[in-house]
Amino acid sequence: MSLALTLGDPASIGPEILLKALAHLPSDLLGQFFIAGTQQVLQETYTRLCQQGQVAIDPAQLQIWEHPLEERIVPGQPSVASGAASFAYLKTAIQRAIAGEVAGIVTAPISKASWQAAGYHFPGQTEVLAHFTGTPKVGMVFLGRSPVTNWVLTTLLATTHIPLQEVPKALTPERLNEKLALLVQFLRERRHLERPRIAIAGLNPHSGEQGHLGQEEVTWLIPWLDAAQQQYPQVKLIGPVPPDTLWIGAADAWWGRPSAAPAYDAYLALYHDQGLIPVKMLAFREAVNTTIGLPFIRTSPDHGTAFDIAGTGMADPRSFLAAIAWAQTLSKGSVFPLTPA
Repeated sequence: MSLALTLGDPASIGPEILLKALAHLPSDLLGQFFIAGTQQVLQETYTRLCQQGQVAIDPAQLQIWEHPLEERIVPGQPSVASGAASFAYLKTAIQRAIAGEVAGIVTAPISKASWQAAGYHFPGQTEVLAHFTGTPKVGMVFLGRSPVTNWVLTTLLATTHIPLQEVPKALTPERLNEKLALLVQFLRERRHLERPRIAIAGLNPHSGEQGHLGQEEVTWLIPWLDAAQQQYPQVKLIGPVPPDTLWIGAADAWWGRPSAAPAYDAYLALYHDQGLIPVKMLAFREAVNTTIGLPFIRTSPDHGTAFDIAGTGMADPRSFLAAIAWAQTLSKGSVFPLTPA
C-alpha cells in the first residue's frame, strides 16, 4: 500500500523526522512512499544531519511531489512562506489520496500561526482534510502501542481545539452520538474488535459526584450513556468514569503491572487535555494521531513543530515512524517496526 508523507512546516522538525524515520525502514520498501515536499529543503536537511553524525535517508532515493519555494526556509524560523508551503504539501497529498494514488497520508506537524499568516484560516490539519474530502463527520483518535506489553492505548477526543470554557457548550448528546458511532466503526473495521469495551470519561471532578460537583453528568451524560448502550448492545460502555481514576488501568496495562483497575479497548475523553495528558505521559514517543471517518487513512505524530530544536539534529523520529507503521497497519498493508532499529 502506497502512502503520501507530508513535510509539514519546512522550518520545523518535519523534514528531519521524515528523513530519520525512512532511514530505519528496509530500502526495498521506499518505493511505497511519495513525499509531498520540497527537494531543496530535504537536501539541506540531509546535508546538515550527515554533518551532525545522524542517520538519515538520502532524498535522492525518494519519490518527491515537488513544491518549489519562492524564498529560502530557515530551520526554527516559521514564516508566511513556510506556512504556505506546508498547506500546499497537505493539499497535494489530499488530492492524490482522493484520486486513489495512495492509500493514506502521514502528516508531519504544521504551525497554525503560520497558516493564519499565510491566509489559511483552519484550526488544524484535521479540518483541512475534512474540508477537501467533503467529510462532515470526523474524529481524532490517538493510538499508542506499548513497547513493553504490546497493549494498544486507544483514545478518542469528543472535542479538540477549543477553549476550555467552551467545552460544556460543545458537548451535547448529538456530538457524542457522532463520535461514538465513528469510534465503534473504527474499532470494528480497523481494529477488528467486534465487542469492544469503551470507557467514557466524566466531565467534572468525581464525575460530578451525583450533582454536587457539576450537573452535566446527571442532567444529560448518564441518560445519554444509557440510551447509547441500548443502541449498541454488542458494545460494553462503561461510565461516566471519574477522570482522575480512568487511566489507572491503562497505565498498568502499558507497563505490564498487576492492577485492580481495568484497561479498556478504547477511551472516550470529553476534551483535549483530559485525553492527551495521559496519552502523552504514557506514549509520547509511540502515540499517533489518527483521523477517523475519512475516505482514506490519515495518521500523524502526536507532537508539534518543535521550532526550538529545528536544525539541531535532536528531533526524535519514533512518533513519525509509528505514524507510518499505523498507517500501513490500518490500511491492511505491510506492518513496519514501531521503533527505530
